[in-house]
Amino acid sequence: MWGLPKVETASFGVTTLLARTAMSAPPAAELPPIAVSAITLNPLRLGDPFRWLRRGLHDVMAAPGSALFYGAWFWGMALVLGWVFRTRPEYTMSLASGCLLLGPFLAMGLYDTSRRREAGQPPDLGQSITCWDAHMGSMGMLVLVLVVLELLWGRASLVVFAVFFNTGMPSTTGVMEAIFNPSNWGFVAVYMAVGGVFAALVFSISVVSIPMILDRDTDALTAGITSMRVVIENTAVMLLWGLLISLVVAVSLWLWGAGLLLAGPLLGHASWHAYRGAVASPPPAPV
Repeated sequence: MWGLPKVETASFGVTTLLARTAMSAPPAAELPPIAVSAITLNPLRLGDPFRWLRRGLHDVMAAPGSALFYGAWFWGMALVLGWVFRTRPEYTMSLASGCLLLGPFLAMGLYDTSRRREAGQPPDLGQSITCWDAHMGSMGMLVLVLVVLELLWGRASLVVFAVFFNTGMPSTTGVMEAIFNPSNWGFVAVYMAVGGVFAALVFSISVVSIPMILDRDTDALTAGITSMRVVIENTAVMLLWGLLISLVVAVSLWLWGAGLLLAGPLLGHASWHAYRGAVASPPPAPV
């Protein structure tokens, strides 16, 4: 009869003692949060794009073989685009989406050459050709987004042509008349406005995202958002950079696109230095 109350009393005493001990004991140390290094952007100045071009030219001179290889590819794409523009101009933008499938991989080879020079390593054409295979997932996703934008751009161009040319799609002569004939400035304004919107989107997403994927092996979403942050936080500098790119490409296309033999590699290497200048290097990993 008296054993059970004693057991309950003892149990109650032990429970009370454990509760008091838990209350008086210091709180257990929390697990440290997972370290996620924030991507820091560097402030840019209006003189930086010219510095990027100068450094890109140094890379071209340091690796002329790689520059000639990639420049020939860029020139070949320009010749194909020019031929399509002369024969079926309404499909020019659609074909440009195909160039976006190849262009980023060619550019990544140039980025790899610049990166090797930064590290004090000799240029390696073979390594630059296959440097993208370790980043296939991120590159594939980013290129898919760019291709979708380019296809939408091409479709919007067809709609503009259809609305402003009631007799059907224009020939190359019709396109030239639309550009230089004051009566067709409405068409030119709409076409440039639509193209400008898509060009701004493509430029904002890709200006530093592809070299960032090569350098940090980051995912496409992070790279794309970082690229857009660079444009938003340094709008004036990025507008100047986009204008310089357009100017260099326009001048290089003057003689059947032959200037792309130099302009393509030059802009590729310069884009790597633009990424280096805009995105701060990650902090060293703790030992």
